[in-house]
Amino acid sequence: MNLKEVVGINLKYYRYQSGLSQEKFYTNLELNPKYMACIERGEENITIDYIEEIAIKLGISTHDLITYNEKHIVDKKRIDEKIKIGN
Repeated sequence: MNLKEVVGINLKYYRYQSGLSQEKFYTNLELNPKYMACIERGEENITIDYIEEIAIKLGISTHDLITYNEKHIVDKKRIDEKIKIGN
């Protein structure tokens, strides 16, 4: 797993925990939700500035966004299933 994938998984995990959709969360940060969806899938790079801005908004450290966490990977699968079935 590369760093882009780790950041994407962590972004999705913490955003989901905040209770906000991609559209609402990223629009509130004035970031393009479609671009950020690519970030969450690990398909695009994200700048350090955005990592810092998102971490502040989420009330977590930048370290939390860039650190591999097995629990987040397991939870991402659960989150993806919930989103897929609409819960």
